[in-house]
Amino acid sequence: MKQLRIRTLAGVFVIAGVLSWAGARLWNAVGTLPRVPLAAPIVLALIAVVLMATALSLRARLKAQRERHPGASGVDPLVAARALVFGQASALVAALVTGMYGGTGVFLLESLDVPPRRDQAIYAGFSVLAGIAVIAAAFFLERVCKLPEDDDHNGGTAPVS
Repeated sequence: MKQLRIRTLAGVFVIAGVLSWAGARLWNAVGTLPRVPLAAPIVLALIAVVLMATALSLRARLKAQRERHPGASGVDPLVAARALVFGQASALVAALVTGMYGGTGVFLLESLDVPPRRDQAIYAGFSVLAGIAVIAAAFFLERVCKLPEDDDHNGGTAPVS
């Protein structure tokens, strides 16, 4: 399974942000701007909490297994793989959604003097922060699920005798 790349997530974020900003300008010129839902930062924060709890649980179980604690329950590789896929998918979606709300928030910065627009900008800002938390939790989960590297000093080659 390939690792998450910050470059890919940043690209998704920037493209979604620019398209969202342009779409918000266009939509505002035609009519009313769609609202940033209050639930957006809440849902993203909940996903970040679930990812972090999963990562901490897996880390504790793997540590107990490595230290051979009696009665330590091992980690099923399929469970770890599913958690990793969930984390990677969450990070990609969070990058997209964070870019979308970030672009809308940047557009809304022009009209902070209007109370409803100011509230929408605040919701967009909290959504961006929660999206960053999802991405950080996904990277932490990926780090926890990573297999240890070989400790040989030959760069991965077999020793010559």
